[in-house]
Amino acid sequence: MPSYRINRINEDIQRELSALLRTVKDPRVGGHMLSVVRVDTAADLSVSKIYISALDCADEKELRKGLKSTAGYLRRELSRTMNLRHTPELQFIVDHSIDEGAHILRIMDNLEAKEHERE
Repeated sequence: MPSYRINRINEDIQRELSALLRTVKDPRVGGHMLSVVRVDTAADLSVSKIYISALDCADEKELRKGLKSTAGYLRRELSRTMNLRHTPELQFIVDHSIDEGAHILRIMDNLEAKEHERE
């Protein structure tokens, strides 16, 4: 299967899941600002790894449990909206890249402020 097809499927899954995560009623999931950072789907469409970033999430373990419990609902809704012969199993992975980027920006801002104070 050509890689451009998998890339297109990854983008479609990412877009659809971003919209579907807003409809989840589980308080472990719905109470956070979630964003789908990246999607990696296997070439045979058996599994999709969904990288999720949550801002200001105090209890990451509960978020993982909530995502795991809503995976069936999200997979069913994906199968309704996407025209695939086989809808992949969804595996959620919590990604900290947005938090790390924000932390680096805070450090850089502090360094710039100290540099201005020296001048």
